Amino acid sequence: MKLLAATLTSLVVALNTNIAAADSVLFVGNSFTYGYGSAVKFYRSDSVTDLNNQGIGGVPALFKAFAEQAGLDLDVYLETEPGSNFDFHLDKKRGIIGRRPWDIVVLQGHSTLDSDAHGDPAKLISTTAQMSELLRTRNPEVDIYLTATWSRADMTHQPNHVWSGKPIEQMALDLRAGYEKAAINAQGVVSVNPVGEAWTQAMTLGLADDNPYNGLEYGKIDLWTFDHYHASAYGSYLEALVVFGNVTGLDPRSLGANECAAFELGMQNTVVAGLQEAAFRQLAADGRVTAAPLEVPTGVQAQPCTPSR
Repeated sequence: MKLLAATLTSLVVALNTNIAAADSVLFVGNSFTYGYGSAVKFYRSDSVTDLNNQGIGGVPALFKAFAEQAGLDLDVYLETEPGSNFDFHLDKKRGIIGRRPWDIVVLQGHSTLDSDAHGDPAKLISTTAQMSELLRTRNPEVDIYLTATWSRADMTHQPNHVWSGKPIEQMALDLRAGYEKAAINAQGVVSVNPVGEAWTQAMTLGLADDNPYNGLEYGKIDLWTFDHYHASAYGSYLEALVVFGNVTGLDPRSLGANECAAFELGMQNTVVAGLQEAAFRQLAADGRVTAAPLEVPTGVQAQPCTPSR
């Protein structure tokens, strides 16, 4: 019974994945990737390889935990720098990123598309193409995924920003549009991880609060951390669910409400189920997953589990 949840999950999802076992997965990004401001930043850092030797676990470690529970043997790496766009990684980390061929690469740029020109995708488009070229010189068959992040409460509910006064979902839609343009302009990009829109789904479902500046509504979670623009543990968890589902093709709900990483991070299983539902709804709307929720046999109660390190 002790590992029943993990066993059931592996049996369900391992049969349906479109990802090969033993693939290498590299995450390139910034503080949105490593989970600044929450317990996710150093979560299970020993389960992944931080190429900058900073001991970070972050979203890559959550992705690794999900993969293990799905019966996938993946080697997960990360290269992150706070506040960075792709131009930084190309200029300062080219040797690290290009040291070996990668099977799968997840790229996440600045939270405003361009740190110097908020909302302008031009730099993202050009540097995504350059990053693709670098990665494809080592492996022409590499699968690249771009992560479109979420609406920042500080840039929507506070004045003097591009998205000030607009609906909370608008920034996420604009970021997605920018990443889609970048994807079209670069070879090897499979699709965009719709993280920001999954956040909006969580708000629409009534699970997450949409404005931390007027207090947290009773019974809802805050996807942002204390600064109202980085992700809380809940927000990073939802990010990881979307990336996992998009890359593997597996229904995030197949991990189950007793999913191990959430249990270790102290999340209620009702909240976990809600986050998985939000991720599924957005991925299904994009045609990236088909419904395959975890079904526990009648009379059997799944127990919290711990993935191997």
